[in-house]
Amino acid sequence: MTPSRANRNLLLVALMWGSSYTFIKMVIAARMPPAVINTLRGAISALLVYLFFHKIVKTMTWSEFKIGAICAAFNFVVVQLQSTGLESTTPSNCSFITSTYVILLPFIGWLFFKKVPPLKIYLALILCMSGMLILTGVLTHGLRLHFGDWLTILTAIGFAFQMTYYGYATKHARPEVIAFQLGFVQALLGVGYTLTLNIHKLPQINWLAAAGPVVYLGVVATFAAQVLQMISQRYTDTVTAGLILITESLFASLISVLFQVERPTLHLVIGGSLVILATVITQFDLRGVFARYLVKGHRFKV
Repeated sequence: MTPSRANRNLLLVALMWGSSYTFIKMVIAARMPPAVINTLRGAISALLVYLFFHKIVKTMTWSEFKIGAICAAFNFVVVQLQSTGLESTTPSNCSFITSTYVILLPFIGWLFFKKVPPLKIYLALILCMSGMLILTGVLTHGLRLHFGDWLTILTAIGFAFQMTYYGYATKHARPEVIAFQLGFVQALLGVGYTLTLNIHKLPQINWLAAAGPVVYLGVVATFAAQVLQMISQRYTDTVTAGLILITESLFASLISVLFQVERPTLHLVIGGSLVILATVITQFDLRGVFARYLVKGHRFKV
């Protein structure tokens, strides 16, 4: 696979992830609890991973099992927080706030690995917080974040820790094994959550309205997106992959507006743009860009 093909695949992954917010919102509108959503999409994904990669899954080692289980536990917490948050916030807010995990990663590295974040991270943090203040209406209505916005902030924090552990996990376990564990454990924990906390909500589900979006979430936004990402990221560099994948929030907003789940607003445009700019800054080597294109272009000595 060529790098350009891999980058196109990652753009497709971002589109799949971005579309998931709107489809989760559709299923929630059909009165399906988030735990049931995550159970079904996890079960569908695990089944498909086993169907296509059963030879690898069957040779799973005990070490891989433990690594995959930890990844899956992180994943369940993140998807449960995110889908629950979507009950009381918009797909755009959820996607933009979730994308702030990119900014949190260097601070987690600082906390655990004593790696001091570069100065650009502080600039990105200021832009990101400004975008979130505009996006969530805090500047115009005061500090009245929806409950779903708070859950999405926790999602971003959880996702940052998840991605940090994934950096270790992918070096010590095969990606097909991790993908299977993600789906299987998500389904298993989802069943437990449903039977203990959401069982009284099962009779109210409109299964006819929920079936199509749930199948899409399981097949496309979970199985296909995870497998395509794992395969493609081997053939491109980390910076390029990060820049492509953060377009997820842009796709989420566009698809949400397209399906008339929400209306485009000035807050959405300005706040979302600041969040995207902040995440892009974290991915670029600003000093290198300045030296290459500005200083060199004007023939200044550095």
